[in-house]
Amino acid sequence: MPRTASLSPLAPAAALAAFVAALASPALAQDPASCGTVRFSDPGWTDITATNGVATALLQGLGYTPQISTLSVPVGYEALKNGDTDVFLGNWMPAQQKFRDDLDASGKIEELVQNLEGAKFTLAVTDAAADLGVTDFAGLDAHKDAFQGKIYGIEPGAPANQSIQKMIEADKFGLGDWELVESSEQGMLAQVQRNDAAGTPSVFLAWAPHPMNVTLKITYLAGGDEEFGPDFGGATVHTVARKEWVAACPNVARLFRQLTFTVDQENVLMGKILDEGVDAVEAARGWIAENPDTVAKWLDGVTTLDGKPGAEAVMESVK
Repeated sequence: MPRTASLSPLAPAAALAAFVAALASPALAQDPASCGTVRFSDPGWTDITATNGVATALLQGLGYTPQISTLSVPVGYEALKNGDTDVFLGNWMPAQQKFRDDLDASGKIEELVQNLEGAKFTLAVTDAAADLGVTDFAGLDAHKDAFQGKIYGIEPGAPANQSIQKMIEADKFGLGDWELVESSEQGMLAQVQRNDAAGTPSVFLAWAPHPMNVTLKITYLAGGDEEFGPDFGGATVHTVARKEWVAACPNVARLFRQLTFTVDQENVLMGKILDEGVDAVEAARGWIAENPDTVAKWLDGVTTLDGKPGAEAVMESVK
C-alpha cells in the first residue's frame, strides 16, 4: 500500500477554498493553433459588411486572424458546404430558405444563433412615387412608364432577384414585360438616388436595417407575401457554420454563438460605413470602445487564442 503524505490541520480548509474558487472562476479553455485563421464570406451587402467588421475587430483583439472573401450568396454557401469557409453571418430567412434547405440536407452545417430579429426585406418605392399612389405590388403595372418598366435588384444570383425574375416570368401583377436590373447594393442605391434627384420614381429591393431608411423616403410595398414573406418580408438573420469547425474550435465558435445584434446597432454601423466612408473594421472598433457592456456579453466565457480573458483583451485592443 503506498504511503500517504501527512496533511496539516489547515489543508482540508485550503482545499475546500480552492475548490470553491475553481467553481466560481472556470478554467479558461483555448482553441488549438489550427483555429487561428477564421474564414467567412461577405456577399457585398452593407449589413453583413458591418457585422463582419464587428466580428473582425473582435477576432483580432482575441489574437485570431480573420479572412474574408467577397462571394455571392450561392457561391458563399457552396464554399461553406465544401469547407472553403468556416462561418457565415448573413443567412437571411425566409428569403434564403432554398439555400438553407440545401445546407441542412448536406448535414455539414449547423446554425449557431439567430443574430438579428426585426429585419424586413421586400420591394419598395421612393417618395417620387407618392403622387402615383403606389402602395402595393398590384399597383405597379398601371404606372409602368413612370417607373420605366424597371425593377432594381441586387447582385446576380441573389435569392431575392430570383424571386423577382420568377414573378416577371409568371406575369404576376402584370409585370411580365418589366425588366429586372441586377447590380451591387451600392450600384442599385446609386441609381435609385439618381432617379430620385430627377423626380423619377423607382421600385427596388429595400431592407432594414440599412441607412437607406434614413437617407431616402421609402414606402415598403404590401402584397408580396408569397415572394418575400408576410409583414413586408419580415425576416430574421442567422449565423451558420461548418460542424467540423465548430467541434474543432469551440472557443471561437462560442463567440459566434453569442454575437447578436439589434437593428439600431446595425443602422449606426452601416451609417458610418455608407454615409461617412469609415472602414467597416474601424467603425466596429469605435463602437466596441463605447459599448463595453455589450462586448462583455458577446465574450462571456470566450478567451484569446492563447487562453487569456477575452473581453479584457478586446477592450485593450480598441483603446
